[in-house]
Amino acid sequence: MPPPTILYYLPMAPSISLFKSRDVAVIGAGAAGLVAARELRREGHKVVVFERERQVGGTWVYTPTVETDPLGSDPSRHIVHSSLYASLRTNLPREVMGFLDYPFVSTGEPHRDPRRFPGHREVSLYLKDFAVGFGLSELIRFETEVVYAGLVEDDKWRVKSRSGNDAAIDVEEIFDAVVVCNGHYTEPRLAEIPGIDAWPGKHMHSHNYRIPEPFRDQVVVLIGGAASAVDISMDIAQVAKAVHIASRSVEAGILEKLSGNAVDNMWLHPMIESVQKDGTVIFYDGSVVLADVILHCTGYKYHFPFLDTSGIVTVDDNRVGPLYKHIFPPHLAPGLSFVGLLWKVLPFPMFEFQSKWIAGALSGRIGLPSQEEMMADVSAFYLSLEASDTPKHYTHNLADSQFEYDDWLALECGIPGVEEWRKKMYQATAKNRKARPDKYRDEWEDEDLMLEAQKDFARCRPNGAGDN
Repeated sequence: MPPPTILYYLPMAPSISLFKSRDVAVIGAGAAGLVAARELRREGHKVVVFERERQVGGTWVYTPTVETDPLGSDPSRHIVHSSLYASLRTNLPREVMGFLDYPFVSTGEPHRDPRRFPGHREVSLYLKDFAVGFGLSELIRFETEVVYAGLVEDDKWRVKSRSGNDAAIDVEEIFDAVVVCNGHYTEPRLAEIPGIDAWPGKHMHSHNYRIPEPFRDQVVVLIGGAASAVDISMDIAQVAKAVHIASRSVEAGILEKLSGNAVDNMWLHPMIESVQKDGTVIFYDGSVVLADVILHCTGYKYHFPFLDTSGIVTVDDNRVGPLYKHIFPPHLAPGLSFVGLLWKVLPFPMFEFQSKWIAGALSGRIGLPSQEEMMADVSAFYLSLEASDTPKHYTHNLADSQFEYDDWLALECGIPGVEEWRKKMYQATAKNRKARPDKYRDEWEDEDLMLEAQKDFARCRPNGAGDN
């Protein structure tokens, strides 16, 4: 039985029939695509979800398969969508992770992971429960990849898709709108390293990391300082001869604590200055290491190879734009929208708020500003980033203002914003993760917030998702 559901209803309106019902293509059936499909259907739209894999879950579907190109830079490679490694556990507690009206609680079933910070398989099963509970599978075309989505006359969208069963035949359809939910953990972003072309060691991206065993007794230089870098460095350190971490990240303090306290074969360095033909790696502090492997934990690039907007929407140094509130291109709104571009956020609830706003804007129940007003808002946002010396590739990093953003979307939709306990629990977890990076998933001190969450969940309807 799927977990229970908290019910929120659409704000009062004369009649849903007074609003427009659109034919909408949703690209991707991960967490973003699933909740987008649900909200669009709730609003009265006709929805088709295109998913190139054979199951829901997107990046949360683990596969031991890796790409033939370890760097993930060869455009002709066979692309593996997921970047999960075998040992991955969530870095957020399940209470805050779940959708607002579908709590991510332990089911108590013997094959499930009851831990507060569960492994990746539990998240995948939660998303499957969500899809089944809301009857979303009937909307999804599995093993069907969108190869083209472009604007045609009358502000409609031509979508060409290709089924895995017959890759030689493209199916062409016309939709009123396209919602892009294809994720952003597939196209690796690599650090630039002088001399790397002549360096003799192995060179790879964490997208193709799965287990530590291939690194046994090797000297590994790992580049990066975010969540995956912390996890993978600790994973590899169990078997490697040494792990040297090169990081300019604001989270370098976490890695320094790991290298000093948790294990005895990890060292923290500034970034790499250059690498040499003899296999040495030179860091900016002058230290030198003879290494076997350089592993990039350096993030990902936004990538929409199927999308044709005639240059209206571009990706420039990992800034997707121009986008009003990271969702709508002003000149194409509301016909084109994006869910899930933001990072360093609480993702599933944010996807839900974004999807509700998109669904309401498409029906006409929620009004959008004029194109000029939206563009002015985007320009002002870009200017604020420049004024604060925020790099362009941090445009969609919303860590410091995510809850204000969520609450703004909720206000636009006429629904409650993020619960206070959820905000506090997110912040408490961040503090705990910084204080004890190797233990925070199993030791915590926010039991009071856990009780608040459970009280909220207790108001749920016991049979789950009934309100499709």
